[in-house]
Amino acid sequence: MKKSVKILWLVAFGFLGFIILLVLLINFRIIGGMPSLDELENPRASLASEVIAEDGTILGKYYQVDRSSSDYNEISKNVINALIATEESRFYDNSGIDPKGTLAIPFYLLIGKKRGSSTITQQLALNLQADNGKQRSSNPLYRGFQKIQEWIMAIKLERNFTKQEILTLYLNTVAFGDNVYGIENGARTFFSKDAGHLSIEEAAVLVGMLKGNTIYNPRRNPQNALIRRNTVIDNMLKEKFITPAEAASAKSKPIVLHYNKIDHNKGLAPYFREVLRDELKGWCKTHKKSDGSEYNLYRDGLKIYTTINPRMQLYAEEAVAKHLAVLQKSLFAQNDIKTGNVWKKWPKFLDQYMKESDRYKAMKEDEASDSAIAKAFNTPTRMKVFGWKSATEPDLNEIDTVMTPLDSIKYMRAILQAGFMAMDPESGEVKAWVGGPDFRYFKNDHVAKTRRQVGSTFKPFLYCFAIMNGMSPNTVLPNEPININGWQPKNSEGSTGGSITMAGALAKSLNLVAAYLIKQIGAKAFADFAKNKVGFSSDIPAYPAIALGAVEISLYELMQGYTMFPGRGINTKPIYITRIEDRNGNILETFAPVKREVISEKEAYTMVKMMEGVVAPGGTGARVRSRYNIQGEIAGKTGTTNDNTDGWFMGYTPKLLAGAWVGCENNFIHFSTTAVGQGANTGLPIWALFMQKVYADPTLKISSNDHFPVPPNMAEDDIYMNYDSNVQPGAESENVGNGSADDYGSGAADDFAQPGYDQPEPAKPAKPKENKENNKEKEEQKPAPKATMPAQPKKDH
Repeated sequence: MKKSVKILWLVAFGFLGFIILLVLLINFRIIGGMPSLDELENPRASLASEVIAEDGTILGKYYQVDRSSSDYNEISKNVINALIATEESRFYDNSGIDPKGTLAIPFYLLIGKKRGSSTITQQLALNLQADNGKQRSSNPLYRGFQKIQEWIMAIKLERNFTKQEILTLYLNTVAFGDNVYGIENGARTFFSKDAGHLSIEEAAVLVGMLKGNTIYNPRRNPQNALIRRNTVIDNMLKEKFITPAEAASAKSKPIVLHYNKIDHNKGLAPYFREVLRDELKGWCKTHKKSDGSEYNLYRDGLKIYTTINPRMQLYAEEAVAKHLAVLQKSLFAQNDIKTGNVWKKWPKFLDQYMKESDRYKAMKEDEASDSAIAKAFNTPTRMKVFGWKSATEPDLNEIDTVMTPLDSIKYMRAILQAGFMAMDPESGEVKAWVGGPDFRYFKNDHVAKTRRQVGSTFKPFLYCFAIMNGMSPNTVLPNEPININGWQPKNSEGSTGGSITMAGALAKSLNLVAAYLIKQIGAKAFADFAKNKVGFSSDIPAYPAIALGAVEISLYELMQGYTMFPGRGINTKPIYITRIEDRNGNILETFAPVKREVISEKEAYTMVKMMEGVVAPGGTGARVRSRYNIQGEIAGKTGTTNDNTDGWFMGYTPKLLAGAWVGCENNFIHFSTTAVGQGANTGLPIWALFMQKVYADPTLKISSNDHFPVPPNMAEDDIYMNYDSNVQPGAESENVGNGSADDYGSGAADDFAQPGYDQPEPAKPAKPKENKENNKEKEEQKPAPKATMPAQPKKDH
């Protein structure tokens, strides 16, 4: 044998041996990091975790890649046929590698054509590698190494899976653009239907995108998508999956999209989903999978079943938007807001917000001087800001305007915030949660994440404690000036003198009567009741001013406290998760309400009857009936804090408890008149607008014919409420002629500074996550630049 031939054979065998050794090293996972046999037999493609509403609809997802999973029988046959006809017509005839296609590659390369040879199984192998963080390489040598891995994985997948299972897994891992993965999610995103109901033309659109999910994306490139769709339909006809008539019909139709991409800024209940996200992160850290690792919220495909009712959630969001849009016009029309004078005494906060802005940070990174930054923030600039245009279409609530960046800060800080929550008071199930006006612009949740002074909404607990200590709703109390260690509160509407029953005093929210009660009962005893019996976790100092609600509590916590009234004496912690399942439907944890008996059923019913007076003629919440025509048995309480900073309304029917708060992030930005800023005009209308929709929806089974159950052996005298009094309305009353009383103020700013009590630190204006009552700065400050407000639409569209 010639030496040259011998060398040629040695090189050939050496190369073959190298390839065999390389395959063995890859196969046994010594090099390359290929998934194990167990991982291939139980592939775990990264799945988005889904937040599921009470009726089974998906509220939102948590994901790194937005993917959902389907079973084979949940995928339309049209999709399967389109895939095989277009991607691999010999799919059922090979074992993971297509010999003909592979051998043909060199010949296509010689004539300058590109030909894909990867089978569906090989493409699945590539997708699974991508899930493990290994992307397709552009380096020819490394790509060749990856190709060997894919061949090995494809053969193993074929040995361990049926053809149906391979198709299903492949369709659950493919990308459809817009960070959407999986056929189920593709169908929901582009056509708003599940994968099992896709038509021929819809299936062809989605399968056509697999060749290039950007160039053939029907939302971005509709003409390219249409051409590609028709090519797929032709392939289906060629492989005899459809008839010529079906092909002609499908090709004649335009692409009709019903695009609905779920992201964390859009969809129902975005504030709720963000609060839930934080809780679920903690849950994942404390719960382990079978292999001992922690659950991953973004990859493990958890299913979180919640109590949120989508219809109630929609009604709540619309109610908040509709009323805030009206209130915002009043606030923007206010002189101190229009001129920017409201910032005169608070320049340090304006400076703080400027330094927290992205614009400031970017200029600092570019080493801009302080004078250059100041000039930039006072130079008019074209920008987009939040503005109310629609109560039903949040995407429209954006205004193109020109203003200085500094004025834009003033403008955005003057946008009214709100919190609204609705729940079943007996089961504890949360039905609706609105944490603010628009999650895209305002991330701070005002249901659970912020605490504000609650004003007169705290008074029912005081009156309840008085009932527990032997008083009666018809006990007559003095409406006289009172001095408790230097504290001298006043009634909102200026009345002084005369007497009134407890029921009447609560209905009219008379501060002097509440102060009289706290003096009789004792601030320490009442504070102890609120903390240790009712169960408030917020700080409740034993100062007499807590009688007027000078305490900071979140709406979420206040709602829990109120459950004992319609809940027949039982305090029920709100619950919003019913169960958590893994991707295979195995239940990982179930959740049950936490209940405690706080007061007797008789005491609870007595309080219900007393609080019905709030919405009766002469009560602070009378407009629930007179203006909004809400009928049936309703009880509640209004609340307004100093300077109209916070407006509240807590209301309930026999089956539903709901509460609303309205205010600005900064306590020094508020309404200048009680007529506009009191809880009856800010929080109450949101509650009323919501209840109008709830009562009008028979599917919710909440009716104005529902009744609060009367406890056994409840005497008629115990049920009768006398709201009359000989108290004369004060000259300052804002609501004379409206059939309702004012409800305003939880005392002056220095109410806690009383002889014999430790004076707390002066409170500061609220930061995004903590809101406290303000003491005004006393030093003189330079006027802030004038803020120009963009024009607001006159009415909702």
